[in-house]
Amino acid sequence: MSNEQLKYDLRGVSASKHEVHDAIKNIDKGLFPNAFCKVIPDIVGKDHQFCNVMHADTAGTKTSLAYMYWKETGDLSVWKGIVEDAIVMNIDDMGCIGCIDDIVLSSTIGRNRTLIPAEVVSILINHTQDFLDKLAKYGIGITLAGGETADVGDIVRTLDVGFTTFARMQKKNVINIDIKPGNLIVGFSSFGKATYEDNYNGGMGSNGLTSARHDVFAKVYASKYPEAFNNSIPDEVVFNGSKLLTDKIDIDGESLDIGKLVLSPTRTYLPIIKEIIDNHRVNVTGIIHCSGGGQTKVSKFMGDDIHIIKDNLFEIPPLFSLIRAESGLAYREMFQVFNMGHRLECYVSDLDTAKQLIAISKSFDVDAKIIGKVEPSDRSKISIHCDGEVIVYEY
Repeated sequence: MSNEQLKYDLRGVSASKHEVHDAIKNIDKGLFPNAFCKVIPDIVGKDHQFCNVMHADTAGTKTSLAYMYWKETGDLSVWKGIVEDAIVMNIDDMGCIGCIDDIVLSSTIGRNRTLIPAEVVSILINHTQDFLDKLAKYGIGITLAGGETADVGDIVRTLDVGFTTFARMQKKNVINIDIKPGNLIVGFSSFGKATYEDNYNGGMGSNGLTSARHDVFAKVYASKYPEAFNNSIPDEVVFNGSKLLTDKIDIDGESLDIGKLVLSPTRTYLPIIKEIIDNHRVNVTGIIHCSGGGQTKVSKFMGDDIHIIKDNLFEIPPLFSLIRAESGLAYREMFQVFNMGHRLECYVSDLDTAKQLIAISKSFDVDAKIIGKVEPSDRSKISIHCDGEVIVYEY
């Protein structure tokens, strides 16, 4: 494997999604070209003061790991996490443009009926409303509009869980990312236990699962669950870790299954984002959900001649330290694939706003701090400081 060829690419996936971005580069970018989600005219109400937002996403290959863990342990609760993953991957992206309420949600579930029984489908459908009810307690209104559950075993190996979201909002409330030199960057922890979470969250989210499950877990699963991975990828990158799904790891005095740690539900930041938008919208120049692309996600929204410096990151949490130890991946690839400790970052204009955002986050028991700054540069780049190393990505 060449130095330029990421292991992630060898597994048939892409952290940067450059092929997708190349394919859509000439498509209209909507009313706010630098918004985190595409914003279109108000087709519904035909009011020029309003706009519409639609988003679609899935839990990705996390369902394959959930399938394996469920088969090994019989623990059906992991499927609740998959529901939350797929919902959060939509609503937190929408939150980055300031859309935090009056959202319509619809599901698309494709299953291999011979492997995924009705009891799993029941959990997926019923927990959807349970999760929406929890968010409603924080002033986040989401209405379930039904969905489609299809038996598509010819094209889906195990299960695919996706949602589509829609909202109508006022144009004046849209956050169109405008990162500038002098901005400070506030990072919001992806790990720990928020006031609105039931268990410790390892911080994984729903990106990088193809890498995590193959790098961490043992080769025994390749023969045991051939339906749970792409059989056409090179054997050298298939389940080449040392861990079993039920092996334990100690975190903060608690013994956790490694399989369940990796399956930690994607943390939603909407309760925090709502407080930020309600009180500090005017001083926020951008909100980034560090999903596909990890700590380099912001590269899709930074302007020319900007240098984003992340020089005060969170200490790498146990889950990502485990993945790095098992995979041997260089930090350069790790930061492109995983969030590495914070999955949300806000760009703000002044120190006082940064301090207030940190206080809001901590009121929900989600750690937050200033993780970096923005400086002018002769070309666009991101610098990440970690363990005495400075990793530079140029664009």
